[in-house]
Amino acid sequence: MLLSDISIKRPVVATVASLLLVVFGLFAGLRLPVRETPDIDRPVVSVRVSYPGASAEVVESQVVRIIEEQIGGIQGVETINAFSRDGSGNINIEFDVGRNIDEAANDVRDQVSRVVNRLPQDANPPVIQKADPDSQPIMWLNVFSDTRSAMELSDYVTHNLEPRFSTVAGVAAVRVGGDREKAMRVWLDRRAMAARGVTVSDVERALRSENVELGAGMLESQDRNYTMRTIRAYRTVEDFASLVIARGENNYLVRLSEVAKVELAPVDDKQVYRQDGRPGVGIGIIKQPGASTLGVSKAVRAEVDQIRRTIPSDLSLMYNHDSAEYISAALREVVIAMVVAAAMVVAVIYLFLGTVRAAIIPTVTVPISLIATAIVLWPLGFSINILTLLAMVLAIGLVVDDAIIMLENIHRRMKSGEPPLLAAYRGAKQVGMAVVSTTLVLIAAFIPVTLMEGTVGTLFFEFAVSMSVAVAFSMFVSLTLTPVMCSKILSSELDDSVVAHKANEVFEKLKAWYIKVLEKALDRPYVVLGGFTGIIILAGGMFMVLPQEFTPKEDRGMMMVNIRPPEAATAGYTDRQVRDAVEILKPYVASGEVQRMQERVDGDDGDGSIRLIMAPWEERDRHITTFLNEVAPKLKQVTGARATPNLPSGLGRGGGGFNNLNFALTGPTYEQLRGWRDELMDALADSPYFIEVRNSFREDTPQIRIRINRTRAADLGVSVGSIGQTLATMLGSRRVTTFVDNGEEYDVLLQGQLEDRRTPTDVSNIYVRSDTTGELVPLSSVVTLEEGTYANFLPRLDRRRAIFFNLFPVGDANLAELVAEVEAIVDQQLPDAAQIIWRGEAADYKETGYFIYFSFALALLVVFLVLAAQFESFVHPLIIMMTVPLAVFGALIGLLLFGQTINIYSQIGIIVLVGLAAKNGILIVEFTNQLRDAGMPFREALIQGAVTRLRPIVMTALATVMGALPLVLATGAGAEGRQPIGVTIFTGVMFAAMITLVVVPAFYMLIAKGTDSPGRVAADLRDFERKHPGFDSSDTADQQPAE
Repeated sequence: MLLSDISIKRPVVATVASLLLVVFGLFAGLRLPVRETPDIDRPVVSVRVSYPGASAEVVESQVVRIIEEQIGGIQGVETINAFSRDGSGNINIEFDVGRNIDEAANDVRDQVSRVVNRLPQDANPPVIQKADPDSQPIMWLNVFSDTRSAMELSDYVTHNLEPRFSTVAGVAAVRVGGDREKAMRVWLDRRAMAARGVTVSDVERALRSENVELGAGMLESQDRNYTMRTIRAYRTVEDFASLVIARGENNYLVRLSEVAKVELAPVDDKQVYRQDGRPGVGIGIIKQPGASTLGVSKAVRAEVDQIRRTIPSDLSLMYNHDSAEYISAALREVVIAMVVAAAMVVAVIYLFLGTVRAAIIPTVTVPISLIATAIVLWPLGFSINILTLLAMVLAIGLVVDDAIIMLENIHRRMKSGEPPLLAAYRGAKQVGMAVVSTTLVLIAAFIPVTLMEGTVGTLFFEFAVSMSVAVAFSMFVSLTLTPVMCSKILSSELDDSVVAHKANEVFEKLKAWYIKVLEKALDRPYVVLGGFTGIIILAGGMFMVLPQEFTPKEDRGMMMVNIRPPEAATAGYTDRQVRDAVEILKPYVASGEVQRMQERVDGDDGDGSIRLIMAPWEERDRHITTFLNEVAPKLKQVTGARATPNLPSGLGRGGGGFNNLNFALTGPTYEQLRGWRDELMDALADSPYFIEVRNSFREDTPQIRIRINRTRAADLGVSVGSIGQTLATMLGSRRVTTFVDNGEEYDVLLQGQLEDRRTPTDVSNIYVRSDTTGELVPLSSVVTLEEGTYANFLPRLDRRRAIFFNLFPVGDANLAELVAEVEAIVDQQLPDAAQIIWRGEAADYKETGYFIYFSFALALLVVFLVLAAQFESFVHPLIIMMTVPLAVFGALIGLLLFGQTINIYSQIGIIVLVGLAAKNGILIVEFTNQLRDAGMPFREALIQGAVTRLRPIVMTALATVMGALPLVLATGAGAEGRQPIGVTIFTGVMFAAMITLVVVPAFYMLIAKGTDSPGRVAADLRDFERKHPGFDSSDTADQQPAE
């Protein structure tokens, strides 16, 4: 090899080249960002439009569909998920991975601005955000106070803390839990109003006309100009209570306090937030799509440190939950695995070579190769994450392989009597082609992984590139620095130590046994062929038996319990159910298995939740799925609501989403979808795979519809607008003006007092004023009430009406079983016109299955073609590729024995095995061809080649499996992802290495007798040129006759 020749002749150049790799690698590595995984979050832009007073049906037809049609043509749109509800509509646009979110948001703003004029006049302007409003916070902070009321505490958080956290880099939004926004609440008494002849319109008119702040011109003196302003006189409860709203008999002034109760009170007192039973206010941090959870958490923590220096002494700001803790722990575990793997690989090398000096040579390739990898990762925009570190762990066992092959061959030549320098020169040249071949084969196996699309492609692109680059640098070091170090350090007497003698003694016994086995295999190659066929059949059977899923269930140290009360339940009712669930969970807090419990009740939809923060992984003796399976039956004791435990989704997706099974049922009309939904819900409820099944279309929301007798209203001089405005104020909460307190502006809200809006008869006793007579008219004269139920939530997916299903699986069910169960039920229960669209992890799983199998087949093809080009033959690569089924069989055995599943980690590991398994076959075939070229008989060359390569094959295989062993034994955070790929590599390489030593020679005996070596054609040309000398072009020109 030219590279090794130059290095041996100029050792300083080879040494300097490796040192430069380390220097530039450290420079680049220190600049790599740190995150959990490569960015797999799809950019999401949301559009929200408020349309007060409009029903869900009107919002869908007049707002949502118009915006959907306009934004549908934006480049890179993956899905459009929209929903309409009473008074508002939301459209979430999900873009392809890699789309710049700022550009996507600008495109959405541009398109939405074109249809603003087509929206109803009463609709508010669309609000566009660069985040999914349904995203879960990655971090929760708690604010407590023993001296301030909930409203005062919330007011401080909203005006002092929320703005500071909102401006932190990477933060998309801040969610305030238990918010008690301050407002001036005016609770109207309909009886007092009727007695004084006052209507809602009178109160509103008085507030709007009196509570004003206007410019009043300017005074211009000779020396100065003075700006004039009328100052608001209404700032306190007393000011508003004394407001004159009407004049009674004898010019009596009717004040607001006579017809209403005025107080400072929260806008919404239905939200509840507690930690371990202690009320407070929560601050939830939602990161931007694509932002690093670790980076955002670090920035938020820095901001918390700054805030704590200035926060009032009666307030305490504490951490509740931080997703970055899991990520940091997982990264730490991978780094520990890397160190352990390196130590074990060095130990294997030492045991085989017997001396520290010899072991240093291949060991040096590990830090150089891994550090130099950053030189490529940094310009490509990669990061230090769990997958790139996982690639480095596996690479530790691979990067020493080339150096071991080089070292073993040079040392063997030294022992045969060659001087160290000559042995290094010739030995490097002899195995240089094999080193290049094995490296190219490994890199070729990763090419299909880099071409994969979707989530898995994005996820493992950095993994594949990292391993490929590390292996490529190890080849460079093995061809440059390793021969130089061998020529300077090694000697034929180096293996005279006790360890070396013991290692040689063991190896000689192994060698003698192997020769006997190999002789028998070559005598009966068809028996080997039959066993090989049986292995393939067994591998197919095991593949069908092993459970499949997208990702293993991860223990991320957190669990959520969703509390779903009956439809239209009050916040107080939900809070009681949350407290009942907390009582069931308290023993786990007392035992220390659960550290903290965060309780929330959402005032908007009445749902509640309990977030359980588990003890650190090393302090727990069971997996969180086991804990979930124990807790789920106990939570059924909560009889007033459905309490369903759930785990976070894997891979850190969506800022902390949860691992439910989600799909959408689409169709032309909601009436048809409702019928399909009922059939599907009944069938899914009978399935043993699901704890609970929910759907987004619930038409059981109780509603009282008000029908206005327009003729009667016209006769009495009552307008429909006046009726609607009065009802909205008395029964809802209407903002009529604002007031200023301590420099902040707050709302003034009108609403009927609670005791006047409890029963339908209360509606009839509300009065409005006649526009013609000025008299008060009871609403019972012009309206009738109709009780019923309806759907107040109308979802859509990709511009079609849809119903979303949310399925909570049992703890031990895998994704493949769940998807198969749902699809079987859909096929049995629903007509062909019904279409389901998988969402979340289920969609990734369905997409991944095709790409993984395609990538595996492509890896086989690419490796075969690379080998064919190297060996100048289609037969020799076929022999080498026989090692792949052996490795796959070993991997499947390992997954079965260790109780693992076929998931994206184990599937990627199997693709990696394509290159790893082929390496050993390359060594045997390459050396056998060299011996045949030297004139050795076919069978003798085959035996000699296999026996000679026995030692490097065993050494490299042990180095690889020892590098993977820390992943097999992984514990702690993220172990669920590391174990499958570790088991796959460990058992696959181990089994393939043992059987390859027999199978490859047997197949070589069967089909390679008539083949030639890659250099055969070149040798024939040299012979022909020697036998038939001719003239080159210059000679011909010299012999041209002169003119």
